[in-house]
Amino acid sequence: MEDLTIIGGGLAGSEAAWQAAERGVQVYLHEMRPRTSTGAHLTPNLGELVCSNSLGSDLPDRASGVLKTELRRLGSMLLDCAYKTALPAGSALAVDREAFSHLITERISNHPKIEVVRQEVASLPDGATIVASGPLTSPSLSNAIAALSGQEHLYFFDAIAPIVSVESVDLKTAFRASRYGHGEQTEGDYINCPMNRDEYAGFVAALIGAERIKLESFERELEQGVRAGWHQFFEGCLPVEILAGRGHESLAFGPMRPVGLTDPRTGKRPYAVVQLRQDNLAGTLFNMVGFQTNLKFPEQKRVFRTIPGLEKAEFVRYGQMHRNTFIDAPTLLYPTLQFRERENLFFAGQITGVESYMGNIATGLLAGWNAARLIHGQTPLALPTTTILGSLCHYVTHASPADFQPMKANFGILPSLNTSERLNKRKRAAAYAERALGDLEAFLLKLEDAIYSAF
Repeated sequence: MEDLTIIGGGLAGSEAAWQAAERGVQVYLHEMRPRTSTGAHLTPNLGELVCSNSLGSDLPDRASGVLKTELRRLGSMLLDCAYKTALPAGSALAVDREAFSHLITERISNHPKIEVVRQEVASLPDGATIVASGPLTSPSLSNAIAALSGQEHLYFFDAIAPIVSVESVDLKTAFRASRYGHGEQTEGDYINCPMNRDEYAGFVAALIGAERIKLESFERELEQGVRAGWHQFFEGCLPVEILAGRGHESLAFGPMRPVGLTDPRTGKRPYAVVQLRQDNLAGTLFNMVGFQTNLKFPEQKRVFRTIPGLEKAEFVRYGQMHRNTFIDAPTLLYPTLQFRERENLFFAGQITGVESYMGNIATGLLAGWNAARLIHGQTPLALPTTTILGSLCHYVTHASPADFQPMKANFGILPSLNTSERLNKRKRAAAYAERALGDLEAFLLKLEDAIYSAF
């Protein structure tokens, strides 16, 4: 039986390795860390989270929640790891970063059909391969992919948020609460730093005027890449200072929106609020939700300490930016995640243009499953487009190449509901969820029947 090479030990690569190995395929999982660093990762662990520690909403009528339900049905190993290392985060699924990546590394390393190879891959192997090298694909591998595809890469910059010590937060000003009281803890799963109108105006002015880190190093890297000199910010992970520059109220209606929160000091809703979300199991570290940034480190300390409750904040990690890379998936890939010009080459994760942690895990699962099917002489699968995973893979492989942007799980990319009844937002979401899970179950039952009938 043919072996499978997987390039990249992130979320997608780890899930793909597990899925293929569970189907009897010998997997060689290549991860270049720690020999070659990315500039954003901190450990050699597989599945390390770089930006937020949240895997999105866990509610059954949210797109992210539906995707999780689909992945549970499909047997996602990483989702199981996430629930085993979960932290309180209201209706969201957040994890202890270190515990999460450690558990993934332990399971992958102990699987008898997976061998982890700690070295950089500079060229594409000829055999069955999954490229899950992520948004920080090395220049050498990027060039190899470009040489094969004949296409130019697209680049954007991604930014990560600061983390503060909870002991340094002034809880006489800041307060614990989840929006609209959601969450198992009565005191709330988030720490909220409230602002009145004047405090908000002063903060926005300081933020816009703060000095940023220059991007020459990234630009030099791009000039050496396959699409020299072209880059952009991705809308889903914009630095907070870029958002602030779009208009005075952009933050108040964005990451600092105060809806569903009441300041216990005033009994009223704040004008704006900065939320902190628990980042480790011990509850000693909290990250600033939506505060990805490229400000210089001293400027982060100065500006973010103007936030009420963070006047004496201790920053365990400052925000920073790193380069992200994704391919022209609508031109290059099938919904099975196969490369159009080479059936035994698959792509998975953020490099495909699928955004969010769960999207990365999900495409890794499908790529691993399909690579194993191909090796076993079976036809790779495309899931129904009425499912969240099926719709994501369909979107990134059918979007207009002219304005292709990464996409995360959402109901807007699903086919319309076949109903004449006018539904409100929540009922419509529930209907999408019910259809997605019903169609997935029918698809899997049909697949099982086909397998049994072959024997």
